[in-house]
Amino acid sequence: MSEFVIAPVATPSLAVAGTSSRFPIRRVFCVGRNYSDHAREMGHDPDREPPFFFMKPADAVVPAEGQIAYPPLTEDLHHEIELVVAIGKGGVNINPQDALTHVWGYGVGLDLTRRDLQAQAKKMGRPWEWAKAFDASAPATPLHPVSQIGHPEAGAIWLDVNGESRQRGDLADQIWAVRDVIAYLSQSVGIKAGDLIYTGTPAGVGALQRGDVVTAGIEGVAELRVTIG
Repeated sequence: MSEFVIAPVATPSLAVAGTSSRFPIRRVFCVGRNYSDHAREMGHDPDREPPFFFMKPADAVVPAEGQIAYPPLTEDLHHEIELVVAIGKGGVNINPQDALTHVWGYGVGLDLTRRDLQAQAKKMGRPWEWAKAFDASAPATPLHPVSQIGHPEAGAIWLDVNGESRQRGDLADQIWAVRDVIAYLSQSVGIKAGDLIYTGTPAGVGALQRGDVVTAGIEGVAELRVTIG
């Protein structure tokens, strides 16, 4: 029997709402520019671009509650509110008509972004990891199983900072619906149980300062409240 040469780290996980159970996290995929208004505010044409993905480490997912540390190496930390899809069954080349059968549940998450580092990376033609994949960059609420809330395909998605409205949209505004995102992603990689997909953000992304209180939510899914430390 083989042994690890060092103690393995604990499996990252998210709480399951209303229970003591937890959802183990394998990988975190994030969809870029999946709302037309956000694509335009970032200077892109939403009508011509297929979905594209970037990733975050599994342990970048932390509870969306209490205080979230302001990360190092940036003076331009941005908020992005997103629907989080939790995959419960793996597959490859999934048909869009079958894609939702692979979903275990849903939550609400923040894709925190070091926008200044992202801008530098874009300018130099370099990867985005330092801008997107830092510690605690993907806070998320407890997950709600499909058996309780179904598959939310429409409903308000919003974010406020210190009581001021920042982001307002609707899940129905997504360029690529959840079923299409899963199908498209599975053409490139085999998705597996434990994968999370952050499905993109509406317009209104903006900077956060130390001490800001962020409240956000998605109708019919969940709400969150965090303070930027």
